[in-house]
Amino acid sequence: MTGSFTLAYVPGVTPGKWARVWQDRLPETELTLVQVPVAEAAAKVRSGEADAALLRLPGDREDLHAIPLYTETSVVVFPKDHEFAAADELSLRDLAEHVLWQPLDDALEWETVPGQAPVERPETTADAVQIVAAGVGLLVVPQSLARLHHRKDLKYVPLTDAPQSRVALSFPIRDENPELIEHMIGIVRGRTVNSTRGPAPEPAKKQAPRPQQQRRGPAPQQKKQPAKRGKTRRGR
Repeated sequence: MTGSFTLAYVPGVTPGKWARVWQDRLPETELTLVQVPVAEAAAKVRSGEADAALLRLPGDREDLHAIPLYTETSVVVFPKDHEFAAADELSLRDLAEHVLWQPLDDALEWETVPGQAPVERPETTADAVQIVAAGVGLLVVPQSLARLHHRKDLKYVPLTDAPQSRVALSFPIRDENPELIEHMIGIVRGRTVNSTRGPAPEPAKKQAPRPQQQRRGPAPQQKKQPAKRGKTRRGR
């Protein structure tokens, strides 16, 4: 199969392992990976700039399918010398007296944001990480984003009752290339190449039958000649 496929993905999502499987299965179909801001992922797919996107739910799903793949653990980020430094996990109640930054590209959907409201919202998660590293406030993000923005002077632990982010594969409802989409769905869901739910693999070439050697019949049995009897000697 030839052609090309563009897969957009938001920060924190790592599509490398799926790209390697694609290369193995579809070596003649070029796969282009494009990292995009959270706010632009759905629009890239709708406009046709990307054939599909790995994005976070909930989010903009107008005219798009979304197949959930996995749910991320939410963590709270704080300086290593913070009072939470010895904690293995925290709850929203623990954050009540602290400023909690909520960047404009926040990957989580809050019903009520816990903690003390900040004076303003940082533009990006990266900006919020810089503020927390300066010793001001806390930040709650999916664990993959905490790893992406890791710093030696910061620590993060699970936040047990925080909202969670789900990563999904999203593509247009009116898809113009359903066969390649089916290949991508199969890959991100871990289907094998021979899965009956994915596209059928190319039929294997039939090998020409080997020429059969003529079997020789059993050798004809020779008739046994009757033994000759010696002449009887007459007595004298």
